[in-house]
Amino acid sequence: MPYKVVVATRSFGTTSQEPWDVLAEGGCVPVAVDILQLTDEEFAEVLRDADGLIVGRRPVTADIIANASRLKVISMHGVGVDHIDLEAAKAQGVAVANCPDANFNSVADLTLGLMVAVARQIPQVSQAVQGGEWGRFSGVEVWEKTLGLVGLGRVGRGVARRATGFQMSVLVYDPYLTVAEVEDAGGRMVALDELLAEADFVSLHAPLTEETQHMINREALRRMKPTAYLVNTARGELVDEEALYEALTQGMIAGAALDVFTKEPPGDSPVLGLPNVVVTPHIGAHTREATTNASIMAARNVVQALQTGEPVHRVI
Repeated sequence: MPYKVVVATRSFGTTSQEPWDVLAEGGCVPVAVDILQLTDEEFAEVLRDADGLIVGRRPVTADIIANASRLKVISMHGVGVDHIDLEAAKAQGVAVANCPDANFNSVADLTLGLMVAVARQIPQVSQAVQGGEWGRFSGVEVWEKTLGLVGLGRVGRGVARRATGFQMSVLVYDPYLTVAEVEDAGGRMVALDELLAEADFVSLHAPLTEETQHMINREALRRMKPTAYLVNTARGELVDEEALYEALTQGMIAGAALDVFTKEPPGDSPVLGLPNVVVTPHIGAHTREATTNASIMAARNVVQALQTGEPVHRVI
């Protein structure tokens, strides 16, 4: 009997046929749904008799999991699983997996791009020139500045490697690593307060947990230099957006570059429209290479879990 696998992410398999072939060869019948059109009740109904789920950023709640009595595996089409109720999945015996190596290069690329963009005001300058202006626009260099990395996982390490091309000094705050591990990655381990006080660019690469939510708050922003920039390509909830708005409008920091927000789409986020902010719509993982990698990994997670009970990259 074939396995029903619900695909609840629009980008799955859009850059390659291989992920669909992996599912088919593994005895799976994929059912693609438009996550933007489904209510929670409709999402729960389509999962009611599903064996597997490949999901993007659509929340997977305890109620949805409880309604899916046949569900054996959920694979995130990416890395972060903070939108999946892990306790509910564990209680029901549902394996949760992710794709840890799929997109870190893409996110690291974007991080450096945002850093340069906010330092040189590239989006604002481009818009001004296209509007007929031709003036002298002044920014700051990235070359030989101090970069502070909050979190040194795969993305953080990728950013550190790229920063060497700009001859940057790299400070790292990561309570889960040893000094030797940080030094091996080309950084210097420091406390968070020291990193905030010394860095010219503070780049966030921590997971969202109870401990990290709003770790960049008013107090943290006050510790940063008035010439410093904040870059966030991790999770929007790491930053208190009201506090960030105050810091940006009161000259406490020079600017911010954000790919993620507390609420997405950000709607009426106070930081939108500020002249010293560069924003992108959570596109860190959206490259052809990352989408292909994540799609293949997610398909393999589901197939292996359904066939053996163990996904390739288990989270829980």
